[in-house]
Amino acid sequence: MDEWVTSLAPQLRALTEVAAQGGHMTGAASALGIPQSSMSRRIHALEETLHMPLLIRDGRTVRLTPSALRLAQLIRGPLHDIEMSIAQVTETADPDHGTVRFGFPLTMGSGAVPDMLAEFNLRHPGVRLQLKQAHGSALIEDLRTGELDLAITIPPPADLKHTILATQQINAVLPKDHHLAGRACIELEELQDARFIANPTSYNLRQLTERWCRRAGYEPNIGIEITEFATIRELISRGLGVALLPHSHQPVEGTLEVPLTGEDHTRRIALTSATVTQTAVTQRLNDFILAQGIN
Repeated sequence: MDEWVTSLAPQLRALTEVAAQGGHMTGAASALGIPQSSMSRRIHALEETLHMPLLIRDGRTVRLTPSALRLAQLIRGPLHDIEMSIAQVTETADPDHGTVRFGFPLTMGSGAVPDMLAEFNLRHPGVRLQLKQAHGSALIEDLRTGELDLAITIPPPADLKHTILATQQINAVLPKDHHLAGRACIELEELQDARFIANPTSYNLRQLTERWCRRAGYEPNIGIEITEFATIRELISRGLGVALLPHSHQPVEGTLEVPLTGEDHTRRIALTSATVTQTAVTQRLNDFILAQGIN
């Protein structure tokens, strides 16, 4: 245990930061608040302890060996768990002061999530929120690397602690003058000849759109790619295509939502934690979101 506290813990933390900084020792040292010489000594000491090379010189920068990258990946989570456990104990006496790094999807930048964060801020003004918006895979990666403490993710990751907040119904969104717009419901097969507007390929809803269309017997004709749901609806109102989108309580004029028949066209929204153990302030936000829910 003494060896862990006095040497291995700071050495391993230095390794994970060098990996996070892409091999830039200066940036890693700055992130940890130590001189670059100390950072170099920690890495070299870890090499001696493990009896294996960790660095490959590449001009003025360094690259981590494949073994070093693998080690950094494996220890990042346990190190973060230790940090969170210590923080939980030290912050217990004052759970209304601290920082929570919270992420949520780009598509939730208006409405329920900002309203919820505003209410949380009013109730707990001593809690500082560091917010990040990104698409689902980026948020999940930030949780895994410890860049975020808590995030709303779609879909929920199987390997991280999460609680389902809601299930979104996905509908067909059509121009109001589309020949199917007057129907109570439609089958996805009926959109085979339509021009789709969709998110980029890395987005969950794009993947669902392609998967569901393939099950219906065709590859969707993606004519336009864009990230924001609001912009997709605006483009649909101008007759530029159709889309599969979550139900909106504020539909754009010139568009209509039509439910899809057949298989279950839904997706789950989760509140996901970076670690099993949370700091007191992260737990405070976690509990608040669970109590409020997402509509």
